[in-house]
Amino acid sequence: MPSHRSIKLAAALALSVLITGCSILGGTDRRERLAYVERPAENIYNEGMDQMERNDLGKARLLFQEVERQHPFSKWARRAMLMTAYANYLAADYEEAVSTAQRFISLHPGNESTPYAYYLIAMSYYDQIYDVGRDQATTTSAEAALQQVVRRYPDSDYARDALLKLELTHDHLAGKEMSVGRYYLRENQQLAAIGRFKTVAREFETTSHVEEAMHRLVESYVSLGIIEEAKLVGSVLGYNYPNSEWYSDSYDLLQRFGIDLNEEVARAKDPSYFRRLRDRIF
Repeated sequence: MPSHRSIKLAAALALSVLITGCSILGGTDRRERLAYVERPAENIYNEGMDQMERNDLGKARLLFQEVERQHPFSKWARRAMLMTAYANYLAADYEEAVSTAQRFISLHPGNESTPYAYYLIAMSYYDQIYDVGRDQATTTSAEAALQQVVRRYPDSDYARDALLKLELTHDHLAGKEMSVGRYYLRENQQLAAIGRFKTVAREFETTSHVEEAMHRLVESYVSLGIIEEAKLVGSVLGYNYPNSEWYSDSYDLLQRFGIDLNEEVARAKDPSYFRRLRDRIF
């Protein structure tokens, strides 16, 4: 067997003669490949792990891909495929991370590492969540991927972490709905605004935006002159969040119309009445 030093020397020589990958659909694959130097799968894989420890993700990916190329049916190829996905994730090459993890899942659906592949896909989307002012397609993808982890592996550590991260994705999605709803409200498009605020109150009721959403509903209904509906929403807001500043704002707004929301909140304490109330307004 070759010595550890000679193995590293062979790896260094191989890395010094990188060649460009094959053409794809008339274009050029931007990924590089190592010149073919036949070596045992385990040695190539361990060299890739060494490069990972040195934080040289580019070389690590090349070496893991080389394991697959030279030894496609070995256990090392399976490990290398997942490590390639992980290296892509660390390098913020999220598209490649998702693609490689999905390939692992399709080829090895029953492997013990498949739960991690699903989790890695979810994290690749999760780390791309942008501010609420931007398009939230990535947030939606993150939500779907995190939910899949929870659904498939409910008792795993991955699922427990995914549940925590789902809270943030929901908060971002609710924030986007609120941003659009406020825009419609400023433009005097109250009906469109109401649809957005109802979505937050109905589908994202555990997020930080729900109190404001209910107050904005009160504002929207008052703007349309639908005072009775505003009163009902205000009473639900006061019942759920009696100490909220948004409830205080709704209380002051409706007091101008001679409505004491505290009395309506007292009525809402009847559980059956409260359920009917929620069903009607949301």
